[in-house]
Amino acid sequence: MTEEAAEAAPPPRKIAIWDLPTRLFHWTLVALIAFSWWTAEEHHDDLHLYSGFAVLSLLLFRILWGFVGSSTARFANFVSGPRAVFGYLQGSWRGIGHNPLGALSVIALLGLVALQVGLGLIGSDEDGFMQGPLAHLVSADTSEEAIDLHDDLFDVLLVFIALHVAAVLFYFLRGKNLLGPMFSGRGKAEPGVEPMKPGKAWLAIVCLFAAIGITRWIIAGAPPFGG
Repeated sequence: MTEEAAEAAPPPRKIAIWDLPTRLFHWTLVALIAFSWWTAEEHHDDLHLYSGFAVLSLLLFRILWGFVGSSTARFANFVSGPRAVFGYLQGSWRGIGHNPLGALSVIALLGLVALQVGLGLIGSDEDGFMQGPLAHLVSADTSEEAIDLHDDLFDVLLVFIALHVAAVLFYFLRGKNLLGPMFSGRGKAEPGVEPMKPGKAWLAIVCLFAAIGITRWIIAGAPPFGG
């Protein structure tokens, strides 16, 4: 691009990128993961269980919102294959929200958190004093192995969180602020890039209540319907 063309090109403008439900999900999950770590370290078992249930509700909400939410929250709009990732690395991606490479990180983090919660739901300590509501669905040996893996997997989750933070810092040093839009909902975008298409508020409320309802059913031991 010539210097004259660069001067004539319109500057980046601020547009809507993240909706409020997605931002609330993000920061609440951050807080709950930190709280879950603290309750485990301090052996506050009851609080640790409640924190896990809250994380489960958040994950269920995010899954539902990923199908009916705003354009940048929908999985169909940011989960892509290797071709899109290679295209992004070559500089051909133009858009907002999760880029194809960042989407892999997001899916990995959500998957690890979901696995962590799942192991906690079926896990039980040796004495049976600390056990998840679904521990009765598996054998005692499997339940004890699940709780051991639950502890070990958290270290893996911490590594992925550190990589996620490092990526945000890397982009910031290159002049791209990824953190600001996750607070304000708005960020800079190239000319011609369309802003986020918001989801319906009533759908967000439906997703939240559905997520809480499913969590309550799981806490009750996932009894058969009509049983």
